[in-house]
Amino acid sequence: MAKTVCKLLGLVFVLVGIVGFAKPDLLGAHLGMAHNVVHLVSGAIALYFGFAGSAGGARAFCVLFGLVYLALGICGFVLGHEGTTMMAGMTSMPADPKLWKVLPGTLELGRMDHIIHVALGVVFLIGGVFGKSQS
Repeated sequence: MAKTVCKLLGLVFVLVGIVGFAKPDLLGAHLGMAHNVVHLVSGAIALYFGFAGSAGGARAFCVLFGLVYLALGICGFVLGHEGTTMMAGMTSMPADPKLWKVLPGTLELGRMDHIIHVALGVVFLIGGVFGKSQS
């Protein structure tokens, strides 16, 4: 299961990373250049574990990334507050009730980003915890 999660989410990350350059407000998220690069790198690593890595490596990756993304989403809800983005090309986005300016003008995460990060964290954790040790 972990290798399948890595393959599927790796592909999603790469696609979102690419599409995010053309549509930075995809699904209401804040997909600036830094965010897209993180998605591309994360996707490449996930694809490696999904296709070439061991089952144990894929499980460990899923658990680690699951914890990171879950924490990122929760931190966003806790640290975010009402605000508007300062990122170039996205200044027309409406105010966000939970905007977290991690790096103002470079990496900003809004409510939809937090929701997506929590969901990704849960899926990665499920893949890692319920994945088989050997495949």
